[in-house]
Amino acid sequence: QVQLVESGGGLVQAGGSLRLSCAASGRAISTYTMGWFRQAPGKEREFVAASHWSGEITRYADSLKGRFTISRDNAKNTVCLQMKSLKPEDTAVYYCAARRGMVVTTEAWDYWGQGTQVTVSS
Repeated sequence: QVQLVESGGGLVQAGGSLRLSCAASGRAISTYTMGWFRQAPGKEREFVAASHWSGEITRYADSLKGRFTISRDNAKNTVCLQMKSLKPEDTAVYYCAARRGMVVTTEAWDYWGQGTQVTVSS
């Protein structure tokens, strides 16, 4: 079992930045592909970014490339999502996820955190 706890969410003005963190426990994340998803009010949860367990592959939602950066620190068992130039449409609950194997952009992940709210004001 892997337990995931997100932190770092909050209220930020448009154009600002936030850094989300996901602390994992129970298992070392070095053998897990780690990802971030988000769910805006009234919308389905969507893929944001992921880091392959090898550390050699990262993938982003096309619409977020250049503004969001995923990073992992296996020694600290954490994964982060740096978000910049935030827009009101980035407002959502952001979820951390973990899975064995390749990056997928669907909901087929093994473990999920509870989410952290990000609100971007205009």
